[in-house]
Amino acid sequence: MSDYEAYKLINTYGGSSYGSSTDALAGAGIWTIIAAIIAIVGGILVYFLFVKSKNEPKGKFGKWLKEFLSFKVMWIEPILKVAYYVATIFVALFSFSFLALGGYGVLMFFLWLILGPIIVRLVYEASMMFIMIWRNTKDIADNTKKK
Repeated sequence: MSDYEAYKLINTYGGSSYGSSTDALAGAGIWTIIAAIIAIVGGILVYFLFVKSKNEPKGKFGKWLKEFLSFKVMWIEPILKVAYYVATIFVALFSFSFLALGGYGVLMFFLWLILGPIIVRLVYEASMMFIMIWRNTKDIADNTKKK
């Protein structure tokens, strides 16, 4: 069997790494386009059927779903709180890894142990300020509409 015949035989049955990876990439590209189209149509349907609908949903789940999709309940605040606790604990525990370095590692340990949680707290508070600004702006807008 010549090299050309072996090459042809391998490519015929999908043995070529170029052919299979190219096919997989083309398939992923096609699926990306299909997924984008479905997402656009689905997003429009969800908006008009749930969020913009004048009908009140029936049942507890329907009301919860409408509030969830309308962003009447914000989840970011509890998520940020949990992320703050996780990050603070991580920074405090991570600081102990510097003890293994010795010398300047001890200095790094104390810097991370003291300054790390302070920096995490400042970042958390800056994030919370955006939420407070949003909440205050929403309250002002609601009070303006009522008058």
